[in-house]
Amino acid sequence: MTGTAQDTAAPRIAGAPISWGVCEVPGWGYQLAPDRVLAEMGEVGLLATEFGPDGFLPREPAAMAGVLTRHGLQAVGGFTPLLLHVPGHDPVPEVERLLAGYAASGATTLVLSAVTGADGYDARPDLDERGWRTLLSNLDRLTAVAADRGVRAVLHPHVGTMVENGEEVRRVLEGSQIALCLDTGHLLIGGTDPAELTRQAPERIAHTHLKDVDAGLARQVQSGRRTYTEAVRAGMYRPLGTGDVDVPAIVGHLRARGYDGWHVLEQDTILTGEPTGDGPVADVHTSADHLRSVLAAAP
Repeated sequence: MTGTAQDTAAPRIAGAPISWGVCEVPGWGYQLAPDRVLAEMGEVGLLATEFGPDGFLPREPAAMAGVLTRHGLQAVGGFTPLLLHVPGHDPVPEVERLLAGYAASGATTLVLSAVTGADGYDARPDLDERGWRTLLSNLDRLTAVAADRGVRAVLHPHVGTMVENGEEVRRVLEGSQIALCLDTGHLLIGGTDPAELTRQAPERIAHTHLKDVDAGLARQVQSGRRTYTEAVRAGMYRPLGTGDVDVPAIVGHLRARGYDGWHVLEQDTILTGEPTGDGPVADVHTSADHLRSVLAAAP
């Protein structure tokens, strides 16, 4: 094991349950038990975890904190899919309910995703100007609501949501104050070079989801030859260092700007049943070892 969850000198590397196939999308695949996932995060030497989908961790804040403490993990925060572009729909009450649990668990990062309102990430509607005004306004409102509670809100550009491609990311950067979650995989699949975005706007990046991607499968998603889900099932996401994302360049740009946030390892995975052998943790080990080597080599 490269480190322990209590090793405060270690880089701020966290896990996400999606690397073990645990996802909020109905019918995504076989869902591993939380105790196995959290125990294996500790085996890899990860310091913390994102919350995962609703129900993965206990909802009651003290119970959630107890589970994480038992596994030696901190709470980072959570991926929060919200309807943000529909006039008349107010996302603030839902976010306020979620933030009530952040203080008890010590979580400080609210990862927002502007979902379409449909299940899954295989299709999305076009967003008109009224929808854009609503979306951008809600992003600023939620940024302020979270900040009032000592939490940093970030927007996660994501395939199959209302903010997916480079032009949409640009509109968010120019039209709102929210920080970004740099998800290196979703950005690449959506047509944005994550290394170039990191170089151009490092001051807007407050959180990272580090993924590697098979660019050939990503192009099939972009062209419509495969759905997003089909490509994930085919192995579009790869362990860090084995795909086409320039992880050293991204880490270098972040380091140059003094980034001190979490590096969350994410390799979206679909399981068809109980894994044989080591299972998903083998790829997480590979990614963690690669990231540690990149961080150690970065100036």
